[in-house]
Amino acid sequence: MDIHEIVKKLIGEIEPVGESNEDDRRYENLKALVMLTDKLMADIDDVATYNRSRIEFSMKRAGNYAKAFYDQLGIPE
Repeated sequence: MDIHEIVKKLIGEIEPVGESNEDDRRYENLKALVMLTDKLMADIDDVATYNRSRIEFSMKRAGNYAKAFYDQLGIPE
């Protein structure tokens, strides 16, 4: 199992199926997944913001990688 599969198993199904009670559960799962994604994106942003201007190679590399991810998504600084 990889991290993606583990998170999906922990969060649960998110795709609505057209049955109100089940879709209510899936909606709550979707909200949890969005909240997790927001927190993960903030972590990535912190790495980009605080490290891409560093002089240490490994820190700068991590910062540039995180910045490239944001650039790929079209998210401005």
